[in-house]
Amino acid sequence: MVSDKMAKALNAQLNFELYSAYVYLAMSAHADSVGLKGFANWFNAQYQEEMMHAMKFFNYIMDRAEVELEQIDKPRKEYKDALEMFEETLKHEQEVTARINELATLAIDEKDHATNTFLQWFINEQVEEEATVKEILDKLKLAGATGPGLFMVNNELGTRTFAPPADANA
Repeated sequence: MVSDKMAKALNAQLNFELYSAYVYLAMSAHADSVGLKGFANWFNAQYQEEMMHAMKFFNYIMDRAEVELEQIDKPRKEYKDALEMFEETLKHEQEVTARINELATLAIDEKDHATNTFLQWFINEQVEEEATVKEILDKLKLAGATGPGLFMVNNELGTRTFAPPADANA
C-alpha cells in the first residue's frame, strides 16, 4: 500500500499521462489535416507511447491503491507550423519531467522505495523523450518551415513505428 498522499499524486500523473496521449493524438490529427503525414505518424506513435505510460501507472496503482480517473481537458487542435508543434512538444515533455521528478521526491520523502523504484524507469524515459524532441527541433530550425528541408524531416518522421518495450506492462 501507498500513503493517501502518494496515491493521489500517482493518480494525478496517470491522468496527466492520459492527457499527454490526448495532446499527441490532437497533434497527429492537425499534422494530417495540413498534409504532414510523417509528422502525423510521429505524433500517433507518441500517442501510443503515452498510452503505454498511462497503463504502467494504471497497473502500478491497481496493485497498491485505488485508481481515480478524472476528466481529461480538451487539447489544443491547431498550430502555426511544424516548428510550433515541436516547441510545444518540448514544453510538454519538460512538464512531464518536472512532474515525474516531483513524484520521485515525494516517494523519497515518504520512504516509499517501491514507488521510487517504479519511477526510475520514467525518469530515464524522460531524458530520452526530451533529447529526441530537441533533436527534431534542431532539424526543423535548420530545415525551415517550408520547402525541401521540411519535406525531408516529414519523410524521416514518417518512418517511426511504436514498439512497446518488453517491460511495458510491468
